Amino acid sequence: MSKVITLNEYIIERQSDFPYAKGELTRLLSHISLAAKVVNREVNKAGLVDILGKAGDVNIQGETQQKLDVFANEKFILALKGSSECCGIASEENSEIIEFDTELAKEGKYIVAIDPLDGSSNIDVNVSVGTIFSIFRRLSPVGHKAKVEDFLQEGSRQVAAGYVIYGSSTMMVYTTGRGVNGFTLDSSIGEFCLSHPDIKTPNNGIIYSINEGNYIKFPRGVKKYLKYCQQKDDQTNRPYSSRYIGSLVADFHRNLLKGGIFIYPITDSNPDGKLRLLYEANPVAFIIEQAGGMATIGNGDRIMDIKPNDIHQRVPLYVGSRSMVKKALDFMEKFKEDKK
Repeated sequence: MSKVITLNEYIIERQSDFPYAKGELTRLLSHISLAAKVVNREVNKAGLVDILGKAGDVNIQGETQQKLDVFANEKFILALKGSSECCGIASEENSEIIEFDTELAKEGKYIVAIDPLDGSSNIDVNVSVGTIFSIFRRLSPVGHKAKVEDFLQEGSRQVAAGYVIYGSSTMMVYTTGRGVNGFTLDSSIGEFCLSHPDIKTPNNGIIYSINEGNYIKFPRGVKKYLKYCQQKDDQTNRPYSSRYIGSLVADFHRNLLKGGIFIYPITDSNPDGKLRLLYEANPVAFIIEQAGGMATIGNGDRIMDIKPNDIHQRVPLYVGSRSMVKKALDFMEKFKEDKK
């Protein structure tokens, strides 16, 4: 029987990958996993307690906050503040960065960008939801409060990124730039245990994920690529299967393991894209590249090369198996002059 390796054990074992961190990154990741366990507990019993539905507020994105959004946001803020390794966070749920003002927190060397509960509008119909996070080393002087500039770094400067998917099983998948590993929560012992070591996404796949309800609003290159996906061709295993859940974490997780492409392009109503660069596109781009895949904004520009100008900046996203993303880019290039 193979040894069970818990998340904390694995993180500690890999601590030597980051000699400059001296354990701080290890503790920070441990606190994120602790908050994820608390959120998982509430997600699993959401139908039994008064935590479903709307909280009555609208977040900075103009989206109505769900009660679980607010709960998850509070828990991750408390966990990150309590870690003493994080000096501030940028959250989807807050218009401005949150600067931790305790003396210990101001000594923290890291900042975190996070979407506390992606896909929460689906929670009342029992669809998988998730948490997405990205970790950077701060740029501002240690000993002071975090600054906005700490968060406006290219994704290529991430030191860690990951997500937690709350589904039929709860998994935490993360990378520190040394490959991608997945851990499944064993509820009997309350620990995340290594279940998917060294994840590699297939170079090709048979799944495409996109909200086809917006088809009329898509660029012509996307429309042509979708037609390509739907055409029969035995040599390329087409037609591909259309799979779209509406939760980035769930769609990305499936395609990461099985092979596929996720597309959220610009549209007439979202000319700059809709997904947030800091805490959605950057972390999944880091993960997919570490797993052998590719992430771009649709014109060939790498997601992680983009210099953010706002903590809530939006971008289009083409992410997944390398050959599928490249094929989609071929169509975007061929029809880039065509608007419709």
